[in-house]
Amino acid sequence: MEGKRGRRWLGALAGLAGLTAGAVGAALLLKRKGSVEKSKSIYPEYNRRAGDRWARPGMDVTFRAELMPGRARSERTFRVVNILPSGRVQLENFTGDHSETEFEPVV
Repeated sequence: MEGKRGRRWLGALAGLAGLTAGAVGAALLLKRKGSVEKSKSIYPEYNRRAGDRWARPGMDVTFRAELMPGRARSERTFRVVNILPSGRVQLENFTGDHSETEFEPVV
């Protein structure tokens, strides 16, 4: 008789643990959903108006030294040719499109 009672408690504890894990999982999903909406603010170029950009065509921008080690500042400076709707820029004499985080901040 004693063995059956022990199994009942073990089953009850396992069920309780499953319910607790389910509640924790649901709470994490709800928290994650809320944090995804807030993460849009990490990329400010997507939330700006068309006239309020971090760069303009014809403007000189300088890559951060960490991205081009061993090059002088003048070798890391390029002119903006085009700004894409995503906020990324295309540069004169340099391939690809680049984001604001790749460049030194304008002081």
